[in-house]
Amino acid sequence: MRLGLALGYWGRGPDPRHLELAREAERLGYDSVWTAEAWGSDAFTTLTWIAAHTSGIKLGTGIAQMAARTPTATAMHALTLDHLSGGRLLLGLGLSGPQVVEGWYGRPFPKSPLTATREYVDVIRQVLRREGPVVSDGRFHPHPYRGPDGTGLGKPLKPLTHPLRAGIPLLLGAEGPKNIAQTTRIADGWLPLYWSPQRPEVYRASLAGAPEGFLIAPMARAVVCDDLAEGLLPVKAMLGFYIGGMGHAARNFHADLMARMGFEEEARRVQRLFLDGRKEEAVRAVPDAFADEISLVGPRERIAERLESWRAGPVTDLLVTAPDPHTLRVLAELNS
Repeated sequence: MRLGLALGYWGRGPDPRHLELAREAERLGYDSVWTAEAWGSDAFTTLTWIAAHTSGIKLGTGIAQMAARTPTATAMHALTLDHLSGGRLLLGLGLSGPQVVEGWYGRPFPKSPLTATREYVDVIRQVLRREGPVVSDGRFHPHPYRGPDGTGLGKPLKPLTHPLRAGIPLLLGAEGPKNIAQTTRIADGWLPLYWSPQRPEVYRASLAGAPEGFLIAPMARAVVCDDLAEGLLPVKAMLGFYIGGMGHAARNFHADLMARMGFEEEARRVQRLFLDGRKEEAVRAVPDAFADEISLVGPRERIAERLESWRAGPVTDLLVTAPDPHTLRVLAELNS
């Protein structure tokens, strides 16, 4: 199991620690470093900055949102950064949810998410292969555009720039069972939002068709500390925000996922509290057991023991959100 460093997205502004954490991860032998985006900082710019200050560590978008860019624009970002970094890019993509797609990007959330994702990936693959002009009769991402409000003058094009690699690894963030199953068919890997080594049955059926070499790269908060309850607080805060705030009361993929993982009553309570404006109560209502299952928190000996359960399963890459160099170093030593 390889280790990666997941830096996430910015809050109020850039985190001055991120570049040094990325460089330390490279020095310690981490395989990859990942950036993200929500409705603030973007994933590609920060990753390019890290690329310029590192030499060998792989560079992942975890995740870049599909609604933020047309598939050809995403492909341009990918081939450009792959060239500038010497072939280090891992392209992680996600559909996001209706609240963000319609509220931030100002476009409709696709009524057929699986179809929209499949078309998006196909267009990117065409760009990167550069075997001919990009052509798609897709419902969501047609190329050329032939809609009634168009000019009719569009023509199929292929990229001026020759991609460094036609096979840039493409991973998808998917949560629903059908989305995960499709990911095993159209992508090179999967970026789970929550992964519990204690509950492999949650994803077993969806992953049954995964080909050899398929990447499974979950993110997990990691911190070496003596106080377990204090160490879990950031995990609970993240879960409270995602389960309560990253979606509508009637359609929240994150809350649905927590429910499928055996915490349905707790997920709905967290969601209700958050939506009622009782955010601190929502965080406290997140079960310690769930937060603990999906993270690596506690003294070194405890983390060493729990790390074995992550290594024993199908996870190929563990992407850790670690707040300090000491935790990065401990994980590198335990995983060697």
